[in-house]
Amino acid sequence: MIFDEKRGWYDAAKDSERRWGTPVPVQLAIIHQESKFDARAKPRRMRILGFIPGPRPSTAYGYAQALTYTWQEYASETDNWGASRTDFSDAADFVGWYTARTARTNRLSRNDAYNLYLAYHDGDSGYSRGTYKRKPWLLRTARKVAGLADRYRTQLARCETRLAERGSGWFSWSR
Repeated sequence: MIFDEKRGWYDAAKDSERRWGTPVPVQLAIIHQESKFDARAKPRRMRILGFIPGPRPSTAYGYAQALTYTWQEYASETDNWGASRTDFSDAADFVGWYTARTARTNRLSRNDAYNLYLAYHDGDSGYSRGTYKRKPWLLRTARKVAGLADRYRTQLARCETRLAERGSGWFSWSR
């Protein structure tokens, strides 16, 4: 599991789960889909005449591929002005915050990775208007995210006790 490689990520995702109620596997599935765990991920540039790099289609950036405006809204609402889109802990907290808000607004379960991802991608208002229904590729992607969340849930069940016991400080490296 990724937490064996990135030791502090488990604590960050677990902190987000405790704060916002979105399970760790759902957070991981969304982050995996958005950035493949690449801290500096950005959308591909559009091409002009098929080969000249043009502008990026959005301001999405970082682990959570958070748009600049939405990230600023998160920082303001959580009073986390020092948050960085390239910091996994901040990105996990952002995903928890966003999915908790979405779950409240759209009356979704925080365990429902499929619908949470649709709302994450299309925004709360887009989700409530059903914009995703006209995007077969997005429906396929949301199924993929839900399957990934199930896989992470299974993996986490096998090792969560060990992860919780080991801690994440530098003293824990000898365990």
